[in-house]
Amino acid sequence: MTKIGTLIFFCGKMGAGKSTKSKEFALENNAVLISEDEWLSILYPQQISSFDDYIKYSALLRPLIKYHVQKILLTNTNVVLDFPANTIKQRAWLKSISKEINAQHQLIYLDISDEQCLKQIAKRRLEQPERSAFDTEEMFYHVTKYFESPLESEELEIKVIAEKI
Repeated sequence: MTKIGTLIFFCGKMGAGKSTKSKEFALENNAVLISEDEWLSILYPQQISSFDDYIKYSALLRPLIKYHVQKILLTNTNVVLDFPANTIKQRAWLKSISKEINAQHQLIYLDISDEQCLKQIAKRRLEQPERSAFDTEEMFYHVTKYFESPLESEELEIKVIAEKI
């Protein structure tokens, strides 16, 4: 029987730390990290200036990513996808990547308060000034309107990392 890698993806509001955790997880588990932000900035430089642009170009990227990730998983290599899994639809797509090839998956849910997310977004704006147009409180609230916490009915393998209070 052929061994297949595990697909790991993250859910959490904007600023929850998904990209930071995905990098840490990939390093700790010797997994391939694939970042949506990196691919979008390389393939579509200077073309994403609004949330609608992001939606458009992200959708164009998905078929390539799905094919690429499945090929990697089939080599028995774990893959960490730094792609948002913040809606039921996004999670269904991510789960389909692994399910179609009978690979395991794990969703890591970063359950972080709005207040903490906003603090982390403000910090990121200072550390990465090129993101300052998107890393705003207004964008946080706009994007958060679409956020859906994972549901048991989605039948996902979930690990929850809750904010330390």
